[in-house]
Order: sequence, then C-alpha cells, then structure tokens
Amino acid sequence: MDERSERTDGTVPATPTPERVAPGTPGVASVLALYCLARLGLVAVIAGLLLLAGTPLVISLLVALIVALPLSMLLFRGLRARLDTALAIARARRAEQRDALRAGLRGDPGSGDPDPESGSGDRHQRQPESGGG
Repeated sequence: MDERSERTDGTVPATPTPERVAPGTPGVASVLALYCLARLGLVAVIAGLLLLAGTPLVISLLVALIVALPLSMLLFRGLRARLDTALAIARARRAEQRDALRAGLRGDPGSGDPDPESGSGDRHQRQPESGGG
C-alpha cells in the first residue's frame, strides 16, 4: 500500500477491487456519459429559464455554466459517488494488470504463464539465430 491511501488512524480504506464488484456494475464510460449528460441537461434547463426571462442567448449560456457548477455538486452527489467508485475499480484493475505485466517481464513464476515448466516460458534463454547464409 502507498502512504496516500492510509487514513490518519493508520487503517487503509476499503477500495473496491475487481473481485468484489457485482457483475452488473456499469463501467466508467457509461457512468461518465450519464454524469456529463446530466450536467449538460442542467445547463440547458437553466439557460432555457433565463431565455424565457428575456436574457440574451450568450448571457444565458454563460450564467447557466456558472450557476450549474455548484448546483450540480449538490444535485448529482449520487452520480459523482458512482463515478468515483467506477474510477476506483478501473484504477484497481489497471494496477493488477500492471503488476502482472511487470511480474511477467521479470520472469516470476506463475505471473501469467499458465505452465511455467513448459518451454514457452524460456523466451529470455533462447540463443540468437545465426545469420549465416
């Protein structure tokens, strides 16, 4: 574990790992798309209300962007939590894949080679072919 993930009381917070994730859990792309659409919808609603009030289009869009930022922090708290969870799962999965790749490159036994006793795991011990001809 790295120091950044430890709490002040010395315990490590439970990070969702790919093994603990339910099979139907949506991925990062779908949750991110939903969050972006929700935020764009909020901007559109605010801009529409300002346009109905008689504000010019450019001013309505600028004010809607500014107002939608703090408002979306409050309204879409659940979506942000889902996005954070999906990102943590993806980060854990990438870390596992990176560790497996590094172990495989080091030649650690059981690092992804299904049969370490077979000759397929001896890639680094092959002699270079002679170019005689």
